[in-house]
Amino acid sequence: MSRPTFGGGDLPAVFPDWSPYQELESAARAYLRDPEVALEALGGVLRGATVMGFTLERFVNEVNGVWQEVVVCDGSRLILWHGEDVPPGEGPPGSMTSSLRVVPLSSVTEVGCRRRLTRTPGGPARVDSIDVYLLLSSLDEGTPGGAGADGDDTGMRHDALRFGKTLDDGGAGQIARLEEFARLLASVVGRPML
Repeated sequence: MSRPTFGGGDLPAVFPDWSPYQELESAARAYLRDPEVALEALGGVLRGATVMGFTLERFVNEVNGVWQEVVVCDGSRLILWHGEDVPPGEGPPGSMTSSLRVVPLSSVTEVGCRRRLTRTPGGPARVDSIDVYLLLSSLDEGTPGGAGADGDDTGMRHDALRFGKTLDDGGAGQIARLEEFARLLASVVGRPML
C-alpha cells in the first residue's frame, strides 16, 4: 500500500526501519523523507557535540501529509527537529515546515516509561508497546479560566514531551531503541552538568 506525496512519487505506508543504525545520520537517511533538512537544522545546533542517543518518528497524516521528528540528546540538551507538510491550500504544493526546539536537560523534572507486555502461552513476556514521557519545568499554555489537572482554575500545566512505539508502528527494534533512549535520559536527568 502506498500514499501519494506532493512530489508525485509514492510513499510506502510502512517506512524503513531505522533501529539497526547506531549513527544519527545513517538512521535519518534510512527513515526520514527529508533527511537533509533535518540534519542541516540539527547540525547547526549540535556543532560537533557528541550525540549520546536519539529517537525518530514519522507518519502520514491524511490532512497534512508527512510528519517527521528527530529527538537528540547530547548530554546537556534535547534537540528536537520537527518537519511537517503544509496542508493543501495553505501554501504552494510541496511546502513543509521545519522547526527546531532546544530543551536543556536541567528543565526535565521527570522521565517516565510505560511498557505493555504480552504473554504468550508457555512463552516469555514480550514488549509490544512503549510510551515515554518527559515532564518539563516549563508551563504549557492553558486556556484562561479553564480547570487545571489538580482542579484549580489556572488552566496551566507543566509542559511534557511524549514518544511512543508499538509493534505495528515501528516494530520491536524501534521499541527497544526508544526504551534505550528513555534509559539514557533517566540516567542523565538530575545529575550536575560538567
